[in-house]
Amino acid sequence: MVEPEPAPGRSASSRLGGGAIATIVGVALLLIFIIQNTEKIRLHFLIWWFAWPLWFYTVVTAIFGALIWLGLGVMRRHRRRRARRAAGVR
Repeated sequence: MVEPEPAPGRSASSRLGGGAIATIVGVALLLIFIIQNTEKIRLHFLIWWFAWPLWFYTVVTAIFGALIWLGLGVMRRHRRRRARRAAGVR
């Protein structure tokens, strides 16, 4: 398979992929949301309640979401690798 030539002055590895662009845009939007939402909110969880700044709650929620997303990706790769090994493909 022939790889396309990179543009003059650029190497093939200097381009950003779609995932990197989506991550940068997502982080930028998250920062804008954090800057705009600084008031405190009261949260209820089961029998506990506590007050956090909305920006902090947003960051904690984003971190938990990212961890879940990464965990699902690891599980998917593991299942695919196991299926390839069972099929005898390296």
